[in-house]
Amino acid sequence: MLFTLLQTPAVAAATAIPETNAAQLNLFDLVLKGGVIMIPIALLSVLAIYIFVERLLFIKKQISSDTTFMNTIEGFIRNGNIESAQTFCKSSQKPVARMIEKGISRIGMPIKEIEDSIEIAGKFEVYKLEKNINVLRLISGIAPMLGFLGTLLGVIQLFYDISQAGGDLKMDVVSNGMYVKLVTSVAGLIVGISAFVFYNWINTLINKAVQEMEWNTMIFMDLLKEPTR
Repeated sequence: MLFTLLQTPAVAAATAIPETNAAQLNLFDLVLKGGVIMIPIALLSVLAIYIFVERLLFIKKQISSDTTFMNTIEGFIRNGNIESAQTFCKSSQKPVARMIEKGISRIGMPIKEIEDSIEIAGKFEVYKLEKNINVLRLISGIAPMLGFLGTLLGVIQLFYDISQAGGDLKMDVVSNGMYVKLVTSVAGLIVGISAFVFYNWINTLINKAVQEMEWNTMIFMDLLKEPTR
């Protein structure tokens, strides 16, 4: 008798586990409940991730880690090896090298003209670094709006189903509309916030690259001005 009483709760618990697992909501099914509006949100998420990864790898590759670059350039210029300095710059794929190479090619001209040529070259290098990052900013604004649109569509669907149900209103009629309303809102916010973080992350790296270019340009211009001091 005692064994039977002890066994009964265990059997009940064992039979309850499958019911709990069956009641668990599958993430994929939950996304499908969001409806058609989830398609553009998903596409925006893929686009945001692609741009972020591509820009991250590109900018990290462009940021110079060679602390001896300007020392080498300085040595060439002090020794009058202008052609060697240009060749050394052309051998590098860094933005700062292309800027300094532009300045070296203008040596002999007034300092103002050299500064202007380097500044123009620097602007083009920054444009290259900033390519497509404004798309991330657009996604950070568009994705939540799409989620809000899905919310409105869910509310419309909800009230339509309620009106069609008449007096026979069941909970599943309400829940279908609520799924669409909540899932699209959450998805849009997640994609929008992620794109916003990606945009600012890339901007931080670009600012770091710009500071490096400005610092090396200042060193180069100081080097050219030394004979006139």
